[in-house]
Amino acid sequence: MNNTNKIKLFLVDDDVVFLKSLEIDFRNHANFDIQTFATGELCVDNLHLKPDLIVLDYHLDGIEAEAMNGLETLDKIKDFNNNIPVIMLSSQDKIDVAISCMHHNATDYVVKSETAFMRLQKIITSIVELKIIEKKLNWYMERM
Repeated sequence: MNNTNKIKLFLVDDDVVFLKSLEIDFRNHANFDIQTFATGELCVDNLHLKPDLIVLDYHLDGIEAEAMNGLETLDKIKDFNNNIPVIMLSSQDKIDVAISCMHHNATDYVVKSETAFMRLQKIITSIVELKIIEKKLNWYMERM
């Protein structure tokens, strides 16, 4: 996690309205430093900013037909840093899509629905709490 008090969260979705809704929801409910991206390429190009976690859309071809899809973006994120938690987000409620995301090392999979925002908040809260515990454990282990 970053040294500041804010969690650096990347939101990646080619649906501009949904992306803005996600951003507003997270700004209203938590202390996040949020960066939004409409393509996987933009997200990958900004990984040097060291996000603490990423919410990534499964389909990313709404703006550019030749754009990287969510799985390709996920693979590039994991190649850059396998420890960045990535939550995949999609309108696909098919189990094979979710399984494919998990095989590509996604942390979790959320279907875009009326409960998606609440589910994302719960998952992110769990990830953040785990990162805090890991940070404290590492601090403790360094002093032994």
